[in-house]
Amino acid sequence: MSELPPAVIGDARTSSFAWDVLTDLADIGNRMAGQAGERRGAERIAQAFETAGLEDVAIDEFEIPGWWRDAARLEIETPQSREYTGSHAVIALPGSPSGSVSAPLIDVGAGGYDDFEAADNLDGAIVMASSKTPETADRWIHRMEKYANAASAGAIGFIFRNHIDGSLPATGEVGYNNRPGPIPAIGVSAEVGARLARYAAAKPTEVTLETACRNESATSRNVEGQLGPDNGAAILITAHIDAHDISDGALDNGAGSAIVAEVGRLLTAVEGDLERPVRFVTFGAEEIGLRGAYQWVETHEISDVACVINVDGAGSSRDLRVNTNGFCSLAKVFEEVTDDFDAPLSTSDVIAPHGDQWAFVQEGVPAVMAASASESSGRGWGHTHADTLDKLDSRDLRELATLITEAAYRIATTDVSTPHRSREEIRDRIDDGYITELKTGGRWPYDNE
Repeated sequence: MSELPPAVIGDARTSSFAWDVLTDLADIGNRMAGQAGERRGAERIAQAFETAGLEDVAIDEFEIPGWWRDAARLEIETPQSREYTGSHAVIALPGSPSGSVSAPLIDVGAGGYDDFEAADNLDGAIVMASSKTPETADRWIHRMEKYANAASAGAIGFIFRNHIDGSLPATGEVGYNNRPGPIPAIGVSAEVGARLARYAAAKPTEVTLETACRNESATSRNVEGQLGPDNGAAILITAHIDAHDISDGALDNGAGSAIVAEVGRLLTAVEGDLERPVRFVTFGAEEIGLRGAYQWVETHEISDVACVINVDGAGSSRDLRVNTNGFCSLAKVFEEVTDDFDAPLSTSDVIAPHGDQWAFVQEGVPAVMAASASESSGRGWGHTHADTLDKLDSRDLRELATLITEAAYRIATTDVSTPHRSREEIRDRIDDGYITELKTGGRWPYDNE
């Protein structure tokens, strides 16, 4: 049974507020970190926070290493001549430097660590790896790892092949804290990748890839509002407003930002019940290294944060999925909420360094990522041109907003314990595979501990 008043539940199930915000964000188009669209997205969320009735709404600017995409080209020299220049077939990857390289193509399949170990003659080659996770891996292998391993093996170029048919080239950061990366990198569609793999399997294949892009300083923005008492450890409801420049970023992560604004709007009706502050934050620059979340952590006292509910990837269905990072008290809240609403829930307790909640988790702050469970492979349409509004359903947003609002309300009005852990405890709980990923990407935060 809901602890929120029936009128609030009724409002959540009938409101178009979140969908209207999402529609406006999708209509902005390019919200790449540090670019004009991200600024417009931040301004739209600030407006939504004010309309919702949140207090002390503010936009915080900070500097980031920006990246601007221009042209990309792929030419197959042998065994059959073919050139690709259209963005439906080939794109540069964020963090890539500009460059033009020609070399033999080596296909390392899914790009697992054993695939790289088994490959010969990567020095001086252009390496292609699929976005698919190897069947032998016990975790998702990030594109950045595949890129870094190719560069470490002496490759002079990198091709990231989408494994989902018709999903167009998949974009995504490759530089992270080593930005710009050391070698030019492009993404290609599954169809172009299949041709390249077929050629490379049959006979020596020579290709040329070119990237034209800018790596320059830029300004990103976090947006914040709050409800409840001024004092006490706060509950943070968060999402990221930036999205890759090739798409509308509807699922990743316009939907999450819209849900955060909607949760705030719904909680204004019961603000007098809140015994803890609730702060609503949309971060900038998530897609290029969680920079907005790290900016927030570095400029606030994290002992004043009780817990974090980060909304990212929510909207592909109305079935809630929560990665708890092993924080059992938060897991229990979501289990009780979904039981009371007779709603499905899938959970994971693995400490995973993907999503803005990681900036808090690494410091021991209880934080979860709330998303949707769906049958799509990986991101599905995410990180492609096809991450558009038509893939989503307003009814799903309403259901997810209802469940997340109920969870936040219970944490803010009851004696739910959210104890912090030490950095050492978190470090010691991280799976070996993710330790490898973090160190490969220059993101390991525990070097001196």
